[in-house]
Amino acid sequence: MPVRRALISVSDKTGLTDLGRALVQRGVEILSTGGSAKALREAGVAVTDVAEVTGFPEMMDGRVKTLHPMVHGGLLALRDNPDHLAAMEAHGIGPIDLLVVNLYPFEAALARGADYDEMIENIDIGGPAMIRAAAKNHAFVTTVVDVEDYEKLLGDMDQHDGATCPKFRRKLAQIAYARTGAYDAAVSTWLAGAIGVETPRRRVVAGQLAQGLRYGENPHQKAAFYTDGSARPGVATAVQHQGKELSYNNINDTDAAFELLAEFAPEDGPAVAIIKHANPCGVARGETLLEAYRKAFDCDRTSAFGGIVALNMPLDEETARAIVEIFTEVVIAPGASDGAKAVFAAKKNLRLLTTEGLPDARAGGATIRQVAGGYLFQDKDNGYVDRDDLKVVTKKAPSEAQMRDLMFAWKVAKHVKSNAIVYVKDAATVGVGAGQMSRVDSANIAAIKAGRMAKELGLADSPAVGSAVASDAFFPFPDGLMEAAAAGATCVIQPGGSMRDDEVIAAADEAGLAMVFTRMRHFRH
Repeated sequence: MPVRRALISVSDKTGLTDLGRALVQRGVEILSTGGSAKALREAGVAVTDVAEVTGFPEMMDGRVKTLHPMVHGGLLALRDNPDHLAAMEAHGIGPIDLLVVNLYPFEAALARGADYDEMIENIDIGGPAMIRAAAKNHAFVTTVVDVEDYEKLLGDMDQHDGATCPKFRRKLAQIAYARTGAYDAAVSTWLAGAIGVETPRRRVVAGQLAQGLRYGENPHQKAAFYTDGSARPGVATAVQHQGKELSYNNINDTDAAFELLAEFAPEDGPAVAIIKHANPCGVARGETLLEAYRKAFDCDRTSAFGGIVALNMPLDEETARAIVEIFTEVVIAPGASDGAKAVFAAKKNLRLLTTEGLPDARAGGATIRQVAGGYLFQDKDNGYVDRDDLKVVTKKAPSEAQMRDLMFAWKVAKHVKSNAIVYVKDAATVGVGAGQMSRVDSANIAAIKAGRMAKELGLADSPAVGSAVASDAFFPFPDGLMEAAAAGATCVIQPGGSMRDDEVIAAADEAGLAMVFTRMRHFRH
């Protein structure tokens, strides 16, 4: 059945007049509403107002215009059902073969921080109702909700003598229901937050396909990358300047790298993180980006191979030349100079991403993890402590230089898989122990890595000697603390809160360590 009558009602006018002209050229009568009808007329496209069809004017500030049997009957009528056809004839209802609708810009209003009343007015009612009706009747009606499908619509009509094929209509129906589902998810999530409901009875998450991926963590796993529409700077909003397509693991690791860098404000100086398998293998500050990169790289040169490099400042040419000295998967930064881009251009597989900003480490948000039969939701770990939050619990207090390294180590430990132990010296990690079942093992592994660093750099002593050590959670016994002391650490930052805190503090005093409690834990599983 050819498309003879279409209803067009769109908030996003992109491509509207071109679509309207193309449909008229193919013999399609166009019904429309409000701003869409006005835009079409001004472009010289013949259009009939929906109000002329329904016999009712748009009313209540446009809240009521398409909620009428003359519209929904035309969308829902089964063309092969004699009773439906009889009802259409009896009531003068004309069939609507094509629906083109995109919804009020609720998500855009949310992104710009609109107030409650404006958000309410951006909840579309008639649009979702028409979309659901048309999509339900996709055996006869074509439903288009995305501008990107306009050309596909015209192509399918041309291929089928003015009609659309069932396969195409089914595909568009699925897209349509996904769109209304995502829209309702955005509304319900916003409203829960607006009225202070922390654990709503039903929670819906929606995403828009950013790219299909060749595979997931492993080649036998199918995967895709979806974005949530937020404007948070990061891998989802970055511009990729060069290099092959990002993989599932690239995206995961790049996100981990850039979220870690968000802890280090550019105004406090250049910082660089090198990530491997979602764990930092080197993080450092420096007077320049190059110095910060060299210090981060020196922490674990072996693990840095094939890693992800994140910078808190625009990449410069000198740092770019240092980075390409070894194989690197991805570099992500707020920007990049032309010289840096030229250096990377010689490495065609190296991905360069720029974000035009850093994410706010203290901003809210949620993390989601699937478990068998359900999902775990929690607030994003945006916990932060500053110097005034720390409590010195040992006889010896940290010096000013030690305090700076302790704060640095604490920021890094937050982004290391638990159990996490991080040694820091002179604003650079010198040993990282991650993801162990025992905190003692994490401390030992971090010390081993520090020893390897000494060997690679030709140092007389392990850089862990004189270092600050951070633990993401409390030491349940003194043994993990003593492992760090044996490695040469001189000061400790940890949450505290163990039943044996007194024993741990006494052990620290006996070893001559300075120790502070944060009263905040940073488990990362």
